[in-house]
Amino acid sequence: MIRRVPDPDNLDDWFPRDGSTSNVPQNDDSSDESPALGGGRRLGVVVGGSLSKGLDVKLDRETEIEDLAVGRYVVVRGKQKRFFCMITDVMLDSTNAAIRSDPPDLTDPFLREIYVGTAAFGTIHVAPMLSIDGENGEPKPVKTIPGHFTPVEIAEASDVDDVFGHEDATHFNIGTPLELEETQVNLDLRRLVERSSGVFGKSGTGKSFLTRIILSGIIQRDLAVNLIFDMHNDYGWEVADERGPKAKGLRQLFPGKVSIFTLDEESSRRRNAKYDYVVTLGYDEIEPEDLAMLKVTMNLSDGMIDAAYALRKKWGSVWIKRLLDASAEEIEHVVENSNISSASLTALARRLERFERFEFLRKDGAIDDSVKTILNYITEQRRGVVLEFGRYGSALEAYILVANYLTRRIHEEYVKRVEQSLGDARLEPPQLLITIEEAHKFLDPLIARQTIFGTISREMRKYNVTLLIVDQRPSGIDEEVMSQIGTRITALLDNERDISAVLTGINGAGGLREVLARLDTKQQAIVMGHAVPMPVVVKTRAYDPDFYRSVSNAEEFGGGDARPKLSSGGKKRLRG
Repeated sequence: MIRRVPDPDNLDDWFPRDGSTSNVPQNDDSSDESPALGGGRRLGVVVGGSLSKGLDVKLDRETEIEDLAVGRYVVVRGKQKRFFCMITDVMLDSTNAAIRSDPPDLTDPFLREIYVGTAAFGTIHVAPMLSIDGENGEPKPVKTIPGHFTPVEIAEASDVDDVFGHEDATHFNIGTPLELEETQVNLDLRRLVERSSGVFGKSGTGKSFLTRIILSGIIQRDLAVNLIFDMHNDYGWEVADERGPKAKGLRQLFPGKVSIFTLDEESSRRRNAKYDYVVTLGYDEIEPEDLAMLKVTMNLSDGMIDAAYALRKKWGSVWIKRLLDASAEEIEHVVENSNISSASLTALARRLERFERFEFLRKDGAIDDSVKTILNYITEQRRGVVLEFGRYGSALEAYILVANYLTRRIHEEYVKRVEQSLGDARLEPPQLLITIEEAHKFLDPLIARQTIFGTISREMRKYNVTLLIVDQRPSGIDEEVMSQIGTRITALLDNERDISAVLTGINGAGGLREVLARLDTKQQAIVMGHAVPMPVVVKTRAYDPDFYRSVSNAEEFGGGDARPKLSSGGKKRLRG
């Protein structure tokens, strides 16, 4: 069609008497000469940016800025590469600064056509995450950027599939990307258990439900055995769901793969939780190293810890019982014949009196060896263990004491067995994933270097033991430990220090900060790190009957093996 060019000297050509705007110059970006757009809906074109700071995209007139949100994926189609990017900011811009101070009257349709999309327009800032050569290439880290005026499109399901692949024996559906309900994000569970991981988010964001989803995938595919310190009875048999009926625990979903141990037999019976074993600990089994973990929680001074070591050396394994039963004369005798101060010894005795509230602690010794029993379930039967704390979950010192006591001894046994295997993977114990809540209490900067949990996080997977830490205050975790967290699955955080802690060591952290701060309060999280090719915001799967059915068939994806193996996976996934 031949279009007549308006005569610049004829006002009727520019402003027809019928009020139409057919001759007004239009910002027609959809002409036949525009670059190939691929299959996605076009948003605009690249107009600036850099590799380190991201790309600026000017939106087309037809693009509705209100439809775009941070965290959504877009594809920039260059001449040779597809750049997979995340929206990190949405902005308004204009060609003339005077528009800001003297905005036009857009109630006039003619003026709206003149200004919107030309003099005033929307822009988005996108962070390139991966690049793909051609249509069928492998996703690779971004090392360059597209040129000026390269078209930008909304990512389609096929683009997401090219990056995250499909479910298989090691990859597990954790949810869907924003605005893309027809596809899914698959977490590489083998890479997740290879290194310590974390689930973070402020209280009420669904961390426990999200953790159960991840653990369900690991159990279904037999990629690790689990030891879960269940502080609030959220993982074993069932848990109250604020949306209505009670949700199934891991024992109900996997009766042949998960056992419930309990510290509080009365609580388990009251909740009708089908437990397998009652854990008891003896005073004679507790060592000064176990008390060191309680330094902050029980307000133990260095003098008290030193006194504990001295008493252990003097009285042997019965040191706690003797101290609690000691008369004033005995205390005085100890002070006179050692370098322990009377104040430290008396204060330590008062602190240890708190143990008398815990029925699982026995003065005359444990009923049997709980560590040996747990190791038998984990290494011989290959069954996961959920340790429910019952009413003791509200007593932080009980949780820290038991978790540290068991973990330290299980880790020692794992180290011994791995070293005895002499590198033969068939003789090594299965990969063990230990889940702890309130992780900042174990990994506080003041004690993290001396605790068994700090040791495990730094070892990565050297002895086939890794951590899954669940916490609402990641800023309280030692920075060195956070730097070793391989995969971070983070729900909403609104504290700046917590956001900074979660983003420590993550490429492009500046752009992700805004995304993380604007997550929904429920069923939304950003996944970053070792188990995904790139950071991704997901609407997490619902933990409901449909989910129960999807994980009930352990053979659906061929199962797995909890023994350590090299990473492997489907085509079109970034590795390393």
